[in-house]
Amino acid sequence: MLDLHCHLLPGIDDGARDLETALAMARMAAADGITAVACTPHIMPGVYNNNGPAIRKAIEQLQRAVADAGIPIRLLTGADVHVAPDLASQLRDGWALTINNSRYFLLEPPHHVLPPRLEDHIFSLQTAGYVPILTHPERLSWLDQHYDLIKRLVYSDVLMQLTAGSLTGRFGRRTRYWAERMLDEGYCHLLATDAHDPVQRAPLLAEARDHAARRLGPEQATHLVLTRPLGIVNDCSPAELPQPAAALQSPAREQAPSTWRSIIERVRRVAVS
Repeated sequence: MLDLHCHLLPGIDDGARDLETALAMARMAAADGITAVACTPHIMPGVYNNNGPAIRKAIEQLQRAVADAGIPIRLLTGADVHVAPDLASQLRDGWALTINNSRYFLLEPPHHVLPPRLEDHIFSLQTAGYVPILTHPERLSWLDQHYDLIKRLVYSDVLMQLTAGSLTGRFGRRTRYWAERMLDEGYCHLLATDAHDPVQRAPLLAEARDHAARRLGPEQATHLVLTRPLGIVNDCSPAELPQPAAALQSPAREQAPSTWRSIIERVRRVAVS
């Protein structure tokens, strides 16, 4: 399994508080069957003033410590990037990081307020050649009133990543309801730990994978924690990633704005060539 969202770097945001905690989390992830972890600290100006070069250096240091401790975990670059007007230029300049230097990046919208013109902002990022992965949409307090927005984003090739603990009930009944609904309806592409510590927010994926397997079958569960994450790490095109099962028969996908989708595809082909 691959975990594309983990706050593993010590002392850099609200994740692991020190090296000992980071190593404990790495051991726990390895014991759970996770073989690679994207270290994704927050980039949130004014709160967590992290940047790409500093994150890369911290990952290199932690990878050496992990190897010295004999923990079989590969660390990947990444960040939990918050909405910002200049985000495309930050990604282009390496100030904000994509997952493993791919076209894919984690985008975290505000939890309690739907930002204005979010779809337009995401469209501009897509036309710049990037593929947003919206993190933990099931935990957003505004989801109840704006579930149609999530559907439109999926139909426009935005990936949705649910937190493993949401499926297993660690964030409460409401969050579990939305996580299971998105999973069942085909609006979930990835599961990740979003781990912050070894106790309350632990780096565990297997339980949520098994929960997904009971609802969708083992093949679709594997896509959530291995097939799609591996495709993202290897920078495969979105068209090469397997679609969520329920989305394959969704007529709404065919109703997505054709101009929007065709522009994005042209830009992606140019970016890859």
